Amino acid sequence: MSAITVPVRGAGFAAYDLVVGPGLVGEAGARLRGLGFRRVFVVADATVDALHGPTLRAGLEAAGVSHSGMTVPSGEATKSFDGLRTVLSALAEAGIDRKDAVVALGGGVTGDLAGLAAALWMRGVALVQIPTTLLAQVDSSVGGKTAIDLPQGKNLVGAFHQPRLVLADVDALATLPARQLRSGWAEALKHGLICDPAYFERLTGADAAALDGDRAALTRVVARSVEIKSAIVGEDEREAGARALLNLGHTFGHAVEAELGFDDAVLTHGEAVAVGCGLAFRFSAARGLCGADEAARATAAFAGAGLPTGLDPAWRLSADALLARMAGDKKAEGGHLTLILARGIGAAFVEKGADPAGVRAFLVSEGAA
Repeated sequence: MSAITVPVRGAGFAAYDLVVGPGLVGEAGARLRGLGFRRVFVVADATVDALHGPTLRAGLEAAGVSHSGMTVPSGEATKSFDGLRTVLSALAEAGIDRKDAVVALGGGVTGDLAGLAAALWMRGVALVQIPTTLLAQVDSSVGGKTAIDLPQGKNLVGAFHQPRLVLADVDALATLPARQLRSGWAEALKHGLICDPAYFERLTGADAAALDGDRAALTRVVARSVEIKSAIVGEDEREAGARALLNLGHTFGHAVEAELGFDDAVLTHGEAVAVGCGLAFRFSAARGLCGADEAARATAAFAGAGLPTGLDPAWRLSADALLARMAGDKKAEGGHLTLILARGIGAAFVEKGADPAGVRAFLVSEGAA
């Protein structure tokens, strides 16, 4: 099975490629050497490093690329000021300069943290993403968003810093826990729901084999999701307009995550996106923006993949607390809610100034206190 190269292009940033296929972790050294890098610093998720770090380092050594690095703990709590300070201090001790590259090996947490460190170090050094989760491969590794969290909300401190290369090795997904694979599937479904009904149909049909680890299906899914995201990011890198569509499900989902303390054991980010997309479609239906049948189809796609689609009573969430979180979301303007809603599958749109009272009443109808 051959790799697929998806170009990521935009007027506001240097072009780069995402390459998806098998065996890419081992090829990273040769590809980095081909880009002119002679020294790199690897920031790796500790769990991922034990699985794939030796393969990466062997490839770097074979290609004559000098390397140093560090591991960071798994989990959203790593995306903090303490975590960022630790990475920046390590870059200083390693003597990394502007001719070098930071390589992120892991999921979205590692990519966000290492990416922000690369954006800040010496006002910006090159970044190479090697995402090892499906969620990171289809979404967070592409587009240049890097960030850490605050107790007040997710990804509130960050920078736009596009990578020089993204290597999405589908072999790495074979070591992924089933729950993490499903979490990534939520982001893929989201892309179909935003603007590509045919892709949504494939995800719930022929390409559903990816959830069982089919490498060819996984390669197709990652490639198509990145094509969709690349087209949107290329038009609107800084989220001034169309890029906000990629946040379908995120305003609701991030509020739930924050209220649960960003605890991956309770709710992963992908699961939060699934919950948020379910809420967004049902709220759209309640507003008469889309049919109840469309909302039911969207919800069923997530449920069929083993993902949550609504508020769990065990979470005991407050509608007022969720609403306050949503008002503090990055997309909010002047404290007014901005929601990504839908007129149907493949027809998402941005609604600014959503009525808080209507949103609160909807959250109560969904089980919030």
